[in-house]
Amino acid sequence: MYNYKNMRWAKGRNQTYLCFVVKRRLGPDSLSFDFGHLHNRTGCHAELLFLSHLGALCPGLWGCGGDENRRLSYSVTWFCSWSPCANCAATLARFLRLTPNLRLRIFVARLYFCDVEDSPHREGLRNLRRAGVLVNVMSYKDYFYCWQTFVAHRLSRFKAWEGLHTNSVRLSRTLNRILQPCETEDLRDAFRLIGLLT
Repeated sequence: MYNYKNMRWAKGRNQTYLCFVVKRRLGPDSLSFDFGHLHNRTGCHAELLFLSHLGALCPGLWGCGGDENRRLSYSVTWFCSWSPCANCAATLARFLRLTPNLRLRIFVARLYFCDVEDSPHREGLRNLRRAGVLVNVMSYKDYFYCWQTFVAHRLSRFKAWEGLHTNSVRLSRTLNRILQPCETEDLRDAFRLIGLLT
């Protein structure tokens, strides 16, 4: 809970925690799940740590270990305490462009150093979106799901903290503004091309 609180100023929360769900599909009737969590280790961010374990989490992802004519399809969902930094976002985007049978959705508790307009981390989020990653801010429903799935739901019930909803809405609006320029910039270039803008 300490690392996932979506407070405005997250002082002292310098690690990224990443809870994941991996869904594996082989054909229309076959689906399996795997769950787990990771956090930063010295010199390795949680996102890259996940990629280093991908072979074990997603067997057959690259067409090995099964029917060579059929590739397995994987859908991965992350619940992260921070959004990916610019470097991790670039690595993920490159990797996903080379792995079309892997879909990634990321839900974040907080945005990593995205307050400044020209932050490279903002461009990193746009890069992820262009690579087909769905990036959202965690809502009450997502926190509840994480509690039920990854924490001790049998020991106690999830209790929302004061400001969870307000902060989630604020962060969602910020993320939408960050991701929006991607489409707007594309339109400006198109308008310039046809002479409607100078």
